[in-house]
Amino acid sequence: MNYKFFAQNKTRTPQNQPIPGREKEMTQGRSGGYMFKAGLWQNLRRCLLIGTAQSTYYAGKQELTNEFANVLEQAIAENPERVAAEIVYASDGRAINNSAPIFALVLLSMGEAPEAKQAFQKIFPKVVRTASHFYEWLNYTKSVRGFGKIVREVGQRWLARENVKELAYQLLKYQQRQGFSHRDALRLFHVKPSTEEHNQLFQWVTQGWEKLPKTAPSEALSQIWWYEWLKRHPEQAHEAIAKGRLTHEMAAPVGKMDKQAWQLLFNDMPIGAMLRNLGSLTELGVFRSDHRKNLDKVERVLNSRDHLRKGRIHPIDVLKALKTYQSGGKLGRSQKTWEPIPRIVDILEKALELSFDVLQPTGKVFLHAIDVSGSMSYYSVSSIGLTCCEIATTMALATAKAEKNYVIRGFAESFRDLNISAQDSFSSAIAKANNQNFGGTDAAVAYDWMIKHKFKADVVCFWTDCESWAGRRHPSQALAEYRRKVNPNVKAVYVTLAPYQISLVDPQDPLSWDMAGFDPSAPRLIQMLATGEL
Repeated sequence: MNYKFFAQNKTRTPQNQPIPGREKEMTQGRSGGYMFKAGLWQNLRRCLLIGTAQSTYYAGKQELTNEFANVLEQAIAENPERVAAEIVYASDGRAINNSAPIFALVLLSMGEAPEAKQAFQKIFPKVVRTASHFYEWLNYTKSVRGFGKIVREVGQRWLARENVKELAYQLLKYQQRQGFSHRDALRLFHVKPSTEEHNQLFQWVTQGWEKLPKTAPSEALSQIWWYEWLKRHPEQAHEAIAKGRLTHEMAAPVGKMDKQAWQLLFNDMPIGAMLRNLGSLTELGVFRSDHRKNLDKVERVLNSRDHLRKGRIHPIDVLKALKTYQSGGKLGRSQKTWEPIPRIVDILEKALELSFDVLQPTGKVFLHAIDVSGSMSYYSVSSIGLTCCEIATTMALATAKAEKNYVIRGFAESFRDLNISAQDSFSSAIAKANNQNFGGTDAAVAYDWMIKHKFKADVVCFWTDCESWAGRRHPSQALAEYRRKVNPNVKAVYVTLAPYQISLVDPQDPLSWDMAGFDPSAPRLIQMLATGEL
């Protein structure tokens, strides 16, 4: 008779119980398992990057957004300047869209400290970059706080900017959204014109140009002039698009559009619009397998890191475009159908790889553990139904493609070979992972497998929603055993793909990191952690 059973409890605690002596550091997740508390600033970054406007397997969007608002209020009270920095970080092409940063911006403006209001004013133009953003901000502001002095000041500055040409472009491209028009905004903020160009622009917004001048009043208002001319001569779309450099948002609602009109639009189409209209342009015949010139241009734009970065194209935007285009119109909101062109599919595959930030191979050994449990296949993060499992697979494969030494496996209640390698396309890798969705979640099985096979990894990367509950011991306990038996210096990175307030990282472990998911820089940061640069 001995007391091994009692001593073993210190290293093997079922995941539905807190680790003895660590109860205050842990919390029970929605799945019933106990995880460590993520911490205020980690929660904030997760919510900003991932968003809370979609329900997950374990929580509805209302509950998640209430938690987001509470996190924001606490963080703003503690350090409003840091909150502002986090909002800008997420808004600069890292969040899956700009909605969560804009929502956070509204709550920052409600902070009681003068520093919060100053931070709000300082970052406003960095976050609210387009008229579409402006409308969304107006909507949230009206619903959450109302239009006080500080709101009126930033609204006035945004609408009275010195660059009239840039302002005219925004006012023409996005004439109304979210229940607001620019006429509403000008009247709400009592914006007064400071120049004759501003006066002519605001007159067009509020009253229209009843009588069209023979020529554009100025270069800054040229696009608006051609838009008004096209409204009066809809059959002359080709001339208006070519001479007025109109975008499809400007020309399509008022002009008679045909294949040539769309070709002219494509010639000057911004990268974001190109990505969204690949299917439509294929259906219209602008893209054809035997028309190399247009396909060459698509490749030059979408397969350029500079274009992707400057256009703030998030990897999920590319993944959505790839999945939608491959469907031939069966996914998404398009009413059109098309036969996918293989070269465009290849271009999108390459664009997806390029949209992540990576370094040269580090020479380290990586093990990628992708959560393929049932909850990961349920949670959709976009209108076309991208699941956490699909995004996790995409991010893991992007990281693996940057390295030479890696293993990719899937975990739920067991640890399975997904037969995924860097030679896979993103589409084929996603298909393999989707075929393996099964069971409950036990992140510890990855360490069990590595211990059994004496697999010496330098870095273990988990891609998960962090709701681990089905194991006989906690992942941190399994990691401790792995370090004792195989590699004492192994580093662990947990990339969390849901906006929950839980973590699998032991806060006392200096070699483990919790990273917010959907960040394009995640692969690069993981590589830097591997080499000790961070």
